[in-house]
Amino acid sequence: MALEVFPQSRIAAILKSDIFYRFRTSYVTVAAAIVTLCIVMAALLAPWIAPHDPFDVSTLSLWDSELPPVWVEGGDPRFLLGTDNQGRDVLSAILYGSRISLAVGFVSVALAMVIGIVVGLVSGYFGGMVDAFFMRIADVMLSFPTILVALLVSGIARGALPREMHDSAALIVLVFAITVTTWVQYARTVRSSTMVERGREYVFAAQLVGRRPLAILFRHILPNVMGPVLVIATINLAMAILIEATLSFLGVGMPPTNPSLGTLIRVGNEYLFSGIWWVVIFPSLTLVALVLAVNLLGDWLRDALNPKLR
Repeated sequence: MALEVFPQSRIAAILKSDIFYRFRTSYVTVAAAIVTLCIVMAALLAPWIAPHDPFDVSTLSLWDSELPPVWVEGGDPRFLLGTDNQGRDVLSAILYGSRISLAVGFVSVALAMVIGIVVGLVSGYFGGMVDAFFMRIADVMLSFPTILVALLVSGIARGALPREMHDSAALIVLVFAITVTTWVQYARTVRSSTMVERGREYVFAAQLVGRRPLAILFRHILPNVMGPVLVIATINLAMAILIEATLSFLGVGMPPTNPSLGTLIRVGNEYLFSGIWWVVIFPSLTLVALVLAVNLLGDWLRDALNPKLR
């Protein structure tokens, strides 16, 4: 019985919490959450809900290439949003492309968050030469534009890898490039919070009872500095998706054979002036909707976790 009551009590506590009240009374935030959830679920379920498999060459036909959306004259009911120059269904390509964009965003943000948290905790807690070493590296990273560093990392990886491995390693290179450029924000934020928390009484008490530094960092200080980190992670998710789209648009991201949203926009942009507008418009709208919705959720989370605004 206790096992059944505990989850119900936790759910009731969440529903009555101030954060949930702020969420359900903000119609913009609710709409942003619905849009984000719909895009994420559509991407995850792409193999089951996509009308066609855009990566199965045996199902493609050049006779079906450059068909307009179904509501435009000449459209085909089999392809709701039309087809590209290779006969791929644009709707299916968007669903599969969203999976890649979201995968790059989530994995790169997770890796950057782990690296940044570890560096920030160690720098803020120990200080001295350790803090100076990591923060000088962070200062150097901040002196370069994010997209420039990502382009540099991508270029070095492409030069070091054999040509036949470029397409297969594109996803790993993108994740690494974005991670290298975004961990600094987490590190500096966690460092600042850690420098404040290390002077608290609970840290002194843990030191007196013989707690090891790692235990103090990850079991005591870390839970108290995660609020700002979650806000940064939400906002950086949108930025990571945009960086991936930018790199793919510039031709150093995902290949056309395994396109992300950025690759679809790049391919469609080549045919924009020939009247095939749907190949670039619909992936662009999907990217804009996803980034805008995630940014709105990040803004709400920042306000909700700010005690001065409660």
